[in-house]
Amino acid sequence: MARQYVIIGNGIAGVTAAATLADGDPNAQITIYTDEKYPYYRRPWLPDFLAGRYRMEELYPYPESWYSKRRIRVHLSHPVAQIVPGERSILLASGEKVPYDALLLACGGYSFVPPIANAGLKGCFTLRTLDDARAIHDYAQNKGAAVVIGGGLLGLESARGLNALGLHVTVIEVFPRLLPRQLDAEGAAILTQLIEQMGITVITGATVEGIVGTTGADGVQLKDGKTLPCDMVLFSAGIRPKLQLAKDAGLAMNRGVLANEYMQTSDADIYVAGDVAEFRERIYGIIPAAIEQARVAAANMIQPRSETYTGTTPINTLKVMGIDLTSIGVVNPEEPGYTSYRRSDPARGLYKKLVFKDGALVGAILLGDRKSVTLMTRLVNRKAPVESVANQMLQDDFDLKSLL
Repeated sequence: MARQYVIIGNGIAGVTAAATLADGDPNAQITIYTDEKYPYYRRPWLPDFLAGRYRMEELYPYPESWYSKRRIRVHLSHPVAQIVPGERSILLASGEKVPYDALLLACGGYSFVPPIANAGLKGCFTLRTLDDARAIHDYAQNKGAAVVIGGGLLGLESARGLNALGLHVTVIEVFPRLLPRQLDAEGAAILTQLIEQMGITVITGATVEGIVGTTGADGVQLKDGKTLPCDMVLFSAGIRPKLQLAKDAGLAMNRGVLANEYMQTSDADIYVAGDVAEFRERIYGIIPAAIEQARVAAANMIQPRSETYTGTTPINTLKVMGIDLTSIGVVNPEEPGYTSYRRSDPARGLYKKLVFKDGALVGAILLGDRKSVTLMTRLVNRKAPVESVANQMLQDDFDLKSLL
């Protein structure tokens, strides 16, 4: 009898798992439930869609035939109200009950809005979904200035998107530098220079007290008393996992839903992947991890304990036109025992950093050097023992391939 695989969530984790199930079990009955009204779309492209660089149909990577060929049924606008582990079923908001043999929780996360005054005013937005991007794009028409609260990857990409629509954009970051997790102080200084050359203002080490306005946002009040006038505000303060379904189902959780090496939750028939999953005290929140976790989860849904997940090397890329930045692995080690090598050329917008532990390459920052990314990533993944040639590796003409 065909096994019933149910997936909650239609993001990269859900769709990757569905494709893996289809490949691994030719008789599988695969069903995806999502509260979104759109088929799977490329979420990382939303800032460029906001800027008008992509049409809506270009966001969809898979035609309808892709799903039907793999026997994947997707139920759009079908939110799940409850998981009933004892019955191995889910309850839809419509009241319909759906049984499963194995369930994947891949419902992702939501944009976190800091608890600041008037954050709910008209003209205040977050960018997480296609509907968000469409609403921001429409509201931005004929507006003069925007403030982006949060200088992380999405904040900077969104700032560039708003900038492309003709708005003057100010980015406010509470940390003393941009991208505190992906860059060190020296690299962040060069990135800030590149961002400001685009006409975007950057303010670091600043705390937002509240949004100013009565009927809508018309300014941002900083803790130091300064007010920045604006016509709209975009919060980009990070993602939080959607935990309510897991909590109501009694699954073990910490900051996310706890997963073992098989991406299995505390319930043996329920698996988890993507932004909602916590593995070894870590929520990755990056696409490579979502893909790897989804593939492992799906393999084990078909054949329990057949594949293991050991973690993902963090790889973050800033997708802003004209800036090539990739951060791989450990770039800001806090414990002793690490050594690092740097090359800085602010005039060229170039910054490279290599981080080693016990002679092995464990991290790299590449700003202004796109061509080295693939090979450097492979070297970090292998923890290649190449510290003896670290300074040569920083040079433009060094053949990284020779180290593989």
